[in-house]
Amino acid sequence: MSPAEHTSPELPFETGLESGEPQRPLSVSQLIGLIADAFDREFADVAVAGEISKWTVAASGHCYFTLSDEDARIDAVMWRSDAARLRIEPQVGDEVVCRGKVGVYGPQGRMQLYVTTLRPVGWGAAQRALEELKRKLAAEGLFAEERKRPLPRFPATVGVVTSRAGAALHDILTTIARRSRGTRVLISPAQVQGEEAPASIVAALKLLAEDGSADVVIVGRGGGASEDLAAFNDERVVRAVAS
Repeated sequence: MSPAEHTSPELPFETGLESGEPQRPLSVSQLIGLIADAFDREFADVAVAGEISKWTVAASGHCYFTLSDEDARIDAVMWRSDAARLRIEPQVGDEVVCRGKVGVYGPQGRMQLYVTTLRPVGWGAAQRALEELKRKLAAEGLFAEERKRPLPRFPATVGVVTSRAGAALHDILTTIARRSRGTRVLISPAQVQGEEAPASIVAALKLLAEDGSADVVIVGRGGGASEDLAAFNDERVVRAVAS
């Protein structure tokens, strides 16, 4: 089918148009149902960038907000289970990227965005998210002095979590070999950049913890811009290291 062609969606009932009879009218509920089905097919997974122009947290824990740009706006909702994973408390004026689906709220026939994830855009928002995470984890005691363990002067076994393909691994192995030839090295490979990196790092740390023979663990990569290092500030990684 070429872009200029168009076919009407099949309706789950007779309209009468085919036989020349008067069209049977839809009920409001039927119309809303058809629209909702169309949205479910076409907008089941979308990412939308915009500015938060209204933000309300209900007593239920659900978040209701408006996402807008210079020309339009859309109502959005984030259920409590998804909002619990937010790294920041969003504020009016924040530039964000929301991911979710577009749906129709049946009773009012209102289109809205059902958001599952929300992340800030820009260095300022990212820095604020990091500071809020640090305060949250500090309040839980993750950085308390009594949790810190002294490093062994001569570790017998060093665990290494990094990419097998990166320059960091070569530098780490070269340094260990030069300073302590008898040191055993356990390499637990991980992705250290990109959206999948935090989960990959956590999984690599888990493998070393299950092995249990490493006296110390190095988690690292070969430098990079702040965006490249974002995985190491992820809450999941911090909690995995602290445990």
